[in-house]
Amino acid sequence: MHIRCVFLNFVPRITNIMEKHAITIRDIARALNISVSTVSRALRDSASISAERRRLIQQYAHEHGYHPNALAAALRTSHALPKSNLIGVVLPEFEHYYFASILTAIEETCRENGYFVVAAQTGDSYERERRVVEAFHRQHVAGIIISQAKDTTEYAHIEAAIADGIPMVFVDRICTGVRTSRVVVDDYAASYAATEHLIACGCRRIAFLGSTMNLEISKNRFIGYRDAMHRHGLQVDERLVCQCDNRGETESTVPQLMNLDEHPDAFFAINDDTALGVLYTCRGMGYRVPEDVCICGFTDSILARSSDPQLTTIAQRGRDVGRMGAQVMMDTISGAIPEGHYVSRVVKTQLVVRGTTRN
Repeated sequence: MHIRCVFLNFVPRITNIMEKHAITIRDIARALNISVSTVSRALRDSASISAERRRLIQQYAHEHGYHPNALAAALRTSHALPKSNLIGVVLPEFEHYYFASILTAIEETCRENGYFVVAAQTGDSYERERRVVEAFHRQHVAGIIISQAKDTTEYAHIEAAIADGIPMVFVDRICTGVRTSRVVVDDYAASYAATEHLIACGCRRIAFLGSTMNLEISKNRFIGYRDAMHRHGLQVDERLVCQCDNRGETESTVPQLMNLDEHPDAFFAINDDTALGVLYTCRGMGYRVPEDVCICGFTDSILARSSDPQLTTIAQRGRDVGRMGAQVMMDTISGAIPEGHYVSRVVKTQLVVRGTTRN
């Protein structure tokens, strides 16, 4: 039996194993208090770094047992060295329908191209993400496909892996501060369409339940909501814009909003889990959906089709995101996307109108 996908939930174990290996470019940069890119250029003997600085960096690397990623170099230059057939996948969680769909499609596409997937979940923790990426880095995987954790605001672990020649592809949650290939959905257009649909239903006080603005998806979805409101001459009430991105948080957030003198007549939620929390909280307070309150989510999960009434939502097409992200990785490894070139792919979404909004 062939195992195609391994889930690494116990990160300390793989981290401890990796600690036996040589230092990375990131370790050198931290020790010398210089940037990862400076170390990378110096180790490549780039003339953009002074001869003295190159000598010092190279000497430190030699003395501390640094070994470059020979695998990645071989992939770039077609030298006949043994290849890794492992693709590391780093996702916020596996249980969520959307990320599970992404992972399934990544595994299928990688398998079709002769690669195995090793996957780990971060639980939306920066520290866990850092440790996972560094473990994959030290393993010299053929590439890493990643969706950023909510807490991540510092990217040295990403830059170090890239500088050491490991291809990196972001999916859904991207890092705009690092040059990598990426696959995203059209968050702005989707959010605009969802808000415009709620306005067409006759709603005027539309609450936006989003996530941390560290994430580009959160920013883009909020801007889409805001622009649609302004386009139709409606003011955004700041009291109705909340960071609330899971079902549990709706139990405290929604009653506060519905107890306002001018309470919301609609909710646009950043994901289906939150939207369903709104649905059941509002109904528990005695409001009718969609007669009194309209609700729109974002994902189109199985639960969206199982709720009563069924949830109006944005179909996010996780399988398409995963398949496209894996294909970009395959093209990068094969050289179809040349070294130093990066691509951006956008997966189109679709508004799916069901029973939580008025037709």
